[in-house]
Amino acid sequence: MSLPPNAAPRAAPKVLFGFHAVGVRIKTAPQSVLEVFYDVSRRDARMRQFTDRAREAGIRLIESDGLRLAKMCGSHGHQGVVARVDVLAQVKSLDELLEQLEEAGTAQPLLLVLDGVTDPHNLGACLRVADGAGAHAVIAPKDHAAGINATVAKVASGAAETMPYFMVTNLARTLGELKERNIWCIGTSDDAEKTIYDVDLTGPVALILGAEGEGMRQLTRKTCDELVSIPMHGAVESLNVSVASGVCLYEALRQRRVKSAAT
Repeated sequence: MSLPPNAAPRAAPKVLFGFHAVGVRIKTAPQSVLEVFYDVSRRDARMRQFTDRAREAGIRLIESDGLRLAKMCGSHGHQGVVARVDVLAQVKSLDELLEQLEEAGTAQPLLLVLDGVTDPHNLGACLRVADGAGAHAVIAPKDHAAGINATVAKVASGAAETMPYFMVTNLARTLGELKERNIWCIGTSDDAEKTIYDVDLTGPVALILGAEGEGMRQLTRKTCDELVSIPMHGAVESLNVSVASGVCLYEALRQRRVKSAAT
């Protein structure tokens, strides 16, 4: 069948797997779920509840087995659930997102910037915590960073579907553009004198974290407006990047809620 003139070709379906990732898509956009394959040998309560919700949402369910599901998603961590879904339309660019926030005037931008996070499990966990803390987007460089794949989507537990993730060509230049929009760029560093609890996070903020161990690249560090540390009182010297993201983002959320309650 030929496409009508000027019609854009339909994007190829993507694969989601795991109870959380598939469940969130069924909850938020059931019309985009083409079909769900499930392991018919799994008869526990969690699977029964999941298939009941899928049927209630009008989702096409296809009986399958664990081996076929693993081949479909490239992982044995599918938990017995794999879905084929349409790609959801999202904000196309960081500029578009920031302009929408400015026009709405209802929220100060809260951005998470990841410099050098290449592990898909870490990225998925960062997307999940960013979604939970109410961040508006996650930003990463195109080079030396993980992209969104099925593993990221599973670990993110649905947040890969809801949290805008922008991969930019030049991270330092992007940070400079954020600063031009009066977004304060705060980087994390073990040797910073101030802690995350000593700075005001209630205004427009981009929180910048590097990969565990290596930290931010030197140019990224120099581009930051301010550096802060996360206090460490035990034997370990650093936190996993997703845990550190959670500490920083939820401190921003706490400060904003306190300020909102006081006004």
